Amino acid sequence: METKKRDRSVDLLWLTLGAAAIPLALAILFQLLKSSRGIMSGWVWFVMAPLEQALGRLWSLFPFSAAEVLAALFLLGCAVWLVRAVVLVCRQKAPLPFLRRLLALASVWLWLWAGLCWLWNAAYYIPSFAQREGLSAAPCSVEELAAVTEYFARQAAALAPRVPRDGEGHFAAERSYCFNRGPQIYQNIVREFPSLDAKSVKAKPLLCSRLQSILGFTGIYFPFTGEANVNVDAPACLLPATIAHEMSHQRMVASELEANFVGIAACVSCDDVVFQYSGYLMGLIQLCNALYPVDDAAWYAIAEEYFNRELSMDWSDNSKYWSALESPLEDAAEDVYDSFLKSNDQKLGIRSYGACVDLLVNYFGEKL
Repeated sequence: METKKRDRSVDLLWLTLGAAAIPLALAILFQLLKSSRGIMSGWVWFVMAPLEQALGRLWSLFPFSAAEVLAALFLLGCAVWLVRAVVLVCRQKAPLPFLRRLLALASVWLWLWAGLCWLWNAAYYIPSFAQREGLSAAPCSVEELAAVTEYFARQAAALAPRVPRDGEGHFAAERSYCFNRGPQIYQNIVREFPSLDAKSVKAKPLLCSRLQSILGFTGIYFPFTGEANVNVDAPACLLPATIAHEMSHQRMVASELEANFVGIAACVSCDDVVFQYSGYLMGLIQLCNALYPVDDAAWYAIAEEYFNRELSMDWSDNSKYWSALESPLEDAAEDVYDSFLKSNDQKLGIRSYGACVDLLVNYFGEKL
């Protein structure tokens, strides 16, 4: 009887190894094929994008973030599985079942990685949004940067008093309004950029938004459900622009620098004042962060001329919120994400969020 049990454990071990070999092979296959733009483009546009957009429409029937629920259940399941494996090895003093459980857990994570490769990372290896639409991201001069920064400041200042505010003057547009209006904001921009045309579904608020803020993130796109998930703990003045940013990922805009640009462009071109203001504010923050280190005098001149009471309050609310949450945990999370981006040939890593400025200056500079 003992021999049969041992044989069965060995058979299960080999079965577990086989289950791990399949996702490992898929991940290796992705590494071999990712340099072929033709193959990656065919996969993304004819398989990946339609699948994720269908999943997004399916999960849009539920008001909560399925991604958040699934992620929580997955991590809880992994923890329970690992604890149970340790308990069993302590009780039975048998290393083989413990090894099999560890391999089973590893195979699950390998399946997750293989799925991420084929359901999201592939989008990093197709022509970028700028290439698809013929946009220039060439480096800009300080004078060009200052001119576009002034334009954004002027637009934001004009719109700031027109958005809903509370008695103290803080941005007070209802979050439900922002999420409900989100699916309409791409209607105008797709006329100029056809590659963004897709059936829109509502973004989802994250229940664990505070944790997202602690980690330094304002939202996350989850390819396994096609959902755009948004941090609702952060100041609401940038919530509309963040919704637009995350929804750009549903349109296969993978690069964060391009997603920032697309989100801003979608907001400022739509017909909703709340989204317009949030887009100009988001762009202004990006532009000012680039302008201040190279020409602080120009930055101060723009701020003095255009930062009215309402704009200054939103700017201050946003700065204070994120400054209060700075921690080593945020730095660690940024390092992990930076490594993830660079592993997918995003050479700027997390700094690519700032490279959005070149697209903004080149695109909006032509309109001045």
